Amino acid sequence: MDKFMKAAIEEAKKGFLEGGIPIGSILVRNGEIIGRGHNMRIQKNDPLAHAEIICIRNAGRIGTYSDTTLYSTLMPCYLCAGAVVQFGIKKVIVGEAENFKGASEFMKEHGIEVINLNDSECREMMGKFIQKNTDIWYEDIGK
Repeated sequence: MDKFMKAAIEEAKKGFLEGGIPIGSILVRNGEIIGRGHNMRIQKNDPLAHAEIICIRNAGRIGTYSDTTLYSTLMPCYLCAGAVVQFGIKKVIVGEAENFKGASEFMKEHGIEVINLNDSECREMMGKFIQKNTDIWYEDIGK
């Protein structure tokens, strides 16, 4: 497995251990991690604290994002896909899109390369969480 997806999975596990939703994200430039984050909606009582948003925020102002790749353990939702489009990130690599289809087509329509690794660890981690925490999951995603 790609070392950057492993780092995103570590972020997801970190969030879960904090009592949150196990979604992790990493921003990479020139083969180095420049930002990382995990979903913190529960921990911060913030509906916008998605993993990808936290990750980009933690990368800070870097001038241009066009030469970066965003990794996420789960296909980004429209909120996070909008941030990807807004900041000009050209490539998104996701662990899985089985538990949540997300905004893959939206990103592709905006010229973003989207790669789904269909990773079993990501699928199982998110699937178990959703099964045990249906109310928390649907609070954000809707039915």
